[in-house]
Amino acid sequence: MVKFLPAGRQGYTRDALVKMFYTYVIKSRERNYIYVGLTGDLLKRVGEHNRGISRTTRSYKPFDLVHFEKFSTRNEAREREKYLKSGCGKDWIKSKLA
Repeated sequence: MVKFLPAGRQGYTRDALVKMFYTYVIKSRERNYIYVGLTGDLLKRVGEHNRGISRTTRSYKPFDLVHFEKFSTRNEAREREKYLKSGCGKDWIKSKLA
């Protein structure tokens, strides 16, 4: 949130300075493929996957965002991403999508 100050200067509230991180799961609409990732800008990143910018997922596009979780630190998001990429995490994703 931007708050306007005198003389055209702009200040930022504390909320605008808090960066959030997202662990996300996307699923290919046409093929049996699920991808788990981490980003600071969820909508932009999913858009990049759907435009084929990411080499890893290019051949599986288009995608639907099927799950995401929000974290206040990158380390928390990374730990969750690592879990979701593990065997147990993949099982959890499959049970959630069923």
